[in-house]
Amino acid sequence: MSERIYDTDLGDEEVKKEVLLRPENFSEYIGQKKIVQNIDVMVESAKIREQSMDHVLLSGPPGLGKTSLAMIISKALGSDLHVISGPAIEKKGDLAALLTNLEPRDVLFIDEIHRLPVAVEEILYSAMEDYRLDIVIGEGAAARTMQIDIAPFTLIGATTRSGLLSNPLRDRFMAHLHFDFYSPEELAKIVENNAKKLTLKIEDEARLKMAKCSRGTPRIANRILRRVRDFAVVRKSDEVSMTDVEHSLDMMEIDSEGLDRMDRKILSVITDYYNGGPVGVEALCATLGEDRNTIEDVYEPYLLKEGFLIRTPRGREISEKTRKILGTTHQGTLFE
Repeated sequence: MSERIYDTDLGDEEVKKEVLLRPENFSEYIGQKKIVQNIDVMVESAKIREQSMDHVLLSGPPGLGKTSLAMIISKALGSDLHVISGPAIEKKGDLAALLTNLEPRDVLFIDEIHRLPVAVEEILYSAMEDYRLDIVIGEGAAARTMQIDIAPFTLIGATTRSGLLSNPLRDRFMAHLHFDFYSPEELAKIVENNAKKLTLKIEDEARLKMAKCSRGTPRIANRILRRVRDFAVVRKSDEVSMTDVEHSLDMMEIDSEGLDRMDRKILSVITDYYNGGPVGVEALCATLGEDRNTIEDVYEPYLLKEGFLIRTPRGREISEKTRKILGTTHQGTLFE
C-alpha cells in the first residue's frame, strides 16, 4: 500500500516529530501575516490589561499551522496550554472537568471544534461569555440549574469546516481568522529554517522544488523534508541536491504538479468512470472506497485551488486545465 504522505491523521510519533519543527515565536512563524498581526495585537492587549485574551476561531485546511499558532499564543501570554480534540469530548462532564481545572488566563485549544456534540457545545456558551458553567441537575419538574464559576480563560477553536459550527458558538468568538495556503516562497523559507534544525544543507533549487510539491501546506513540506533527510543520511551526506529531492519525491509518488497517488486516482476515476463528470460526491467516494471527509478536507481543497477539479451543483468534474494536460501527454501518463 502506498504511503499516505498527505494524510492528516497524526500518530504519537508523528506528533513528536511535528513539535520539533514547530516555530517557537511570532518572529519565527512564516506566512499568514495578517493573522499573526491580529493575534500579536490581541496578545499584547491582554498582557497590558492583565486579563485573558479574547476567544479566537482559526479555520482553514489541515496542516497550515493552527496548532502551532495556539502554542505560540500560549507561550507569549505566559499561560498553560491545554489541547484536546473535539471528538474526544463525548459527554458534558468531560468538558466540565476540563474547564473547572483551568487556571486564570490559561489557553484551551479545541481542535476539530466543529465535531463537538451539540449537548457538549452548549456548555461552552456561558463558559465563554460569563466564565460560568450552568449544570442542570435532575429531570422534569425537579430539575434545577447549578452555576459553577470558572477561571477566565481563552478558547482557541480550530476547524477545517467552519460552516458546520452552529451560529451561537461561532458568534461567541471575538475573532474569526481564516488560514490560506502558503506560497512556494514561504514554504521554501520554512524548509530552510527546519533544515537548519535538522543540521541539513539543501540547495536553493532543491528547496524550491520541495516547496512547490508541498500543496501549499507546511505540514507536508516538513514530511517531505524528513524523507529527504532520510535519503541524505543513508547516502552519508549532509547536503541535499536536486537529484536527492527528485528521487525522494519519486519514491513518495509525488509528481511535478504536487499530486500524489490519491490525487491522480480521484482525477482518473472521474475521467474514466464518469466521462469527466459531473459526479456526486457520494458516488465518487463509493467508487474510490474512501471516506467523504477525507476527500473533502484533505484532497479536494488543493485540487480545487490549483484548478484540477471543479465543484458544481451537479457534482465534481475535471477542469479544462486537467483536460489540456491529458491532451498534451501521451495516454495514461498523468494517471499512472
